[in-house]
Amino acid sequence: MNYGDFAYIYDDLMRDVPYDQWLNFFQNKVKKYNISGKKVMDLACGTGELTVKLAEEDFEVTGVDLSEDMLMVAREKAEKVGVPIQLFQQNMCALEGLGTFDAVTIFCDSLNYLATPEEVQETFKGVYTHLDDNGLFIFDVHSIYKVDQIFMNETFTYIDDEISYIWNSFEGEFPYSVEHELTFFVLNEKTDQYIRFDELHKQRTFPISEYSKWLDAAGFDVLEVSADYSDNIPSDTSERIFFVCKKNKQEKKSDL
Repeated sequence: MNYGDFAYIYDDLMRDVPYDQWLNFFQNKVKKYNISGKKVMDLACGTGELTVKLAEEDFEVTGVDLSEDMLMVAREKAEKVGVPIQLFQQNMCALEGLGTFDAVTIFCDSLNYLATPEEVQETFKGVYTHLDDNGLFIFDVHSIYKVDQIFMNETFTYIDDEISYIWNSFEGEFPYSVEHELTFFVLNEKTDQYIRFDELHKQRTFPISEYSKWLDAAGFDVLEVSADYSDNIPSDTSERIFFVCKKNKQEKKSDL
């Protein structure tokens, strides 16, 4: 089974992921900072779970993802519930030609799939280019604590009649990085046998100070840094770090 097939079981594996908390967080910040426009780019949208939820809340949503198969699932979801969304296949590090938006999101720690500081910086620059003046950029990342203390050298399992997996996490090649080795067993209803396939997912995070420096260099004002879907300041044991940023009207600062 290849990654394209993985797209079709992704939502079963993510059924307990709190998408509504991301939606509520986004809506609260849009309201707080008086963003009256409705154009939103959901970057690294995956199978479009949040993209569709945003569209159901009357946002004019464009979903962008690297995986064509994920986008196909997102399209099917939108058509099923009857909401209009636009979908584009692009790498978040090389965004181009998508127009401008009132807000851009990168949720569900998708930014942590970028391997180098340069990729993160290029993503920030691309988001800046695609935002209207004073537009909001909201994203979350894994904390260093989560990568080093929760994921590292741990094994997680999930067992279901149709889908099961074994998930082993190991130290990655970079500081604050982790490699997730996943083995899936998926029931083939035609043969009543389980198919095994394997995935390797690499994630890397950085200190809050580094993200803030790169955002500043890209031309953003960092309005808030908080933890775990709340307005609380991150602590040593926070697991998910949220950034709320505004595009500065001034010209971009020189590159680092």
